[in-house]
Amino acid sequence: MLIIRNLSTVKKTDKRVLTLGTFDGVHKAHQKIFKSVKDCSLKNDFTSMVVTFEPHPRTVVSKDFKVHLLSTLEEKVEIAEKSGIDELLVLDFTPEFAQQSYKEFIENILVNKVGFKHIIIGHDHKFGKDRFGNEEKLSELGEKFGFTVKVESEVLFNNEVISSTKIRNYLLEGNLSDAGKFLGRNYIFAGIVVKGERRGRILGFPTANIEVSYKNKLIPKIGVYAVKCTIENEIVLGVMNIGVRPTFGKHGDLVIEVHLFNFSSDIYGADIRVEFLKRLRDEKKFESKEELIYQIERDKKEAIQIIGNIIN
Repeated sequence: MLIIRNLSTVKKTDKRVLTLGTFDGVHKAHQKIFKSVKDCSLKNDFTSMVVTFEPHPRTVVSKDFKVHLLSTLEEKVEIAEKSGIDELLVLDFTPEFAQQSYKEFIENILVNKVGFKHIIIGHDHKFGKDRFGNEEKLSELGEKFGFTVKVESEVLFNNEVISSTKIRNYLLEGNLSDAGKFLGRNYIFAGIVVKGERRGRILGFPTANIEVSYKNKLIPKIGVYAVKCTIENEIVLGVMNIGVRPTFGKHGDLVIEVHLFNFSSDIYGADIRVEFLKRLRDEKKFESKEELIYQIERDKKEAIQIIGNIIN
């Protein structure tokens, strides 16, 4: 897949099928759109393209709004490539860019600089300044500039419409199961292993402290999770705690640490990718070190059993 970060390098052609959006999470409804784009391109012997934005528009237009993002650009690239998309155009979303009307965006960028014959969008897609662009207005522009518009219907799971907002809420509630069903995969985040206070080593359960790479990435609800980690291309299973470690005195700082099974390498500074498999329990305060050690042993045994069931 060709990744294009500079608009001036796009080879304009009317033999292109595209879709556009932020595609946060690239969930099942987004994947349906990608498939539709790919199918249409194959049918017509056209090029398939996904147009997205970086950074996420909300981080630019809503400065005071706390953004919890489900996917980074790297994750979007990975899923678009797996979907067979030919080109991914990443447009820089700046305050100046945000001032464009939907007409200016479609005509000045997509029609005049990119080129396309067919565009496929989701059922609730809005675009342009103040999100005034919609299916009806896009169809009017299609008649003017000679492109067709197809709107993909909503995707349901258990009679619920799949959306990024619902997935965020599920993760913040600790509901990994429904979040994963909406995403079509397990939730992940990437980070860097940093030095912590080494309390886990003293307890007999050394942990790797993780600093999440992308500050706006959503962190699931505080608690203990069974996880699968990728460290320098090596897959390692483990149990992760997200919380404030109340047993040692609550101080308000969120700490993410993972105890890796059968792993003892020095990985300070290493990149780590964490895949959430199952939530085990809430974080809690223990009255003694012995009580905490006992619970960690139970968590480890439960995580190993869960992971074994998933893998087998």
